[in-house]
Amino acid sequence: MEPYFLDIENEKAAIPNLPQEWEGKEVAVFGDFQVGMWMDNTKTVEDAAEKIAEMQPDVVLIIGDFIYHSLEDPDAEMQKVEKLINPLVKTDIPIFAVLGNHDYNMHNKKDDPKKESAQHVKASLEEMGITVLHNRSVPLNLTKENEVVIGKPQESSFYLAGLGARWPDNAKPAKAVSDIPYAAPRMIMMHNPETFAKLPANSAPIAVAGHTHGGQFRIPFAPEWSYKSLVAEDRATVDGWIDDFGAKGNHLYVNRGIGFSDLPLRINTPPEITVFTLTEA
Repeated sequence: MEPYFLDIENEKAAIPNLPQEWEGKEVAVFGDFQVGMWMDNTKTVEDAAEKIAEMQPDVVLIIGDFIYHSLEDPDAEMQKVEKLINPLVKTDIPIFAVLGNHDYNMHNKKDDPKKESAQHVKASLEEMGITVLHNRSVPLNLTKENEVVIGKPQESSFYLAGLGARWPDNAKPAKAVSDIPYAAPRMIMMHNPETFAKLPANSAPIAVAGHTHGGQFRIPFAPEWSYKSLVAEDRATVDGWIDDFGAKGNHLYVNRGIGFSDLPLRINTPPEITVFTLTEA
């Protein structure tokens, strides 16, 4: 039953030089839908979209792996994704996304990336009105009605950057943040947390990733012991705030996502929506 228990984690995002008008704004994060896997967790994806729509955050981030693999009919999975997140898409909340390895039809690092699959996912998301950030940033501004919009850079702009997927070797961290003024407030999104280590120092006061599913299977009362930590070749950064990782001044939060990989099970890793409340560091 655990895959159907949706966990909402409320976190503070302390950001240097945050303009006063951005204080208290909320950014909701979810991802790793893995639509198309056998017994995929689509009901919880739909529940999460409905829940976020009800919460009415100021911005929504979706951190990749919309689909699990590419079918003979490439439209089928993305049509399913569109139907599942429609309660959120039909709101006026600005939604941003990055792609993950499964969107390239990559189940492991040695698979050849299917660029056509990724392009289809990207095009489908853009047709829904979702902005895909591929190694680039956008300045976000507030209207007179206090709504968030993409606009021209201003002194009061808040910047959002997205990194390309790591496994197909598309992650360009330095490029993604290159257009953000040095002292400007910002938040960085990516799929794979390993990418975070390549961000320049002090470029990511708050960054969020997914990919790990929180380890998917974890031993009770021992959060560092998960399936991923046992099989990882190096450090496994799987859940929540990750200490002592990445360059100086950068901070990473890993979201547990919604779906599965390999097996349709979760043990001590319930699906997660993270809601960040922005505050001046």
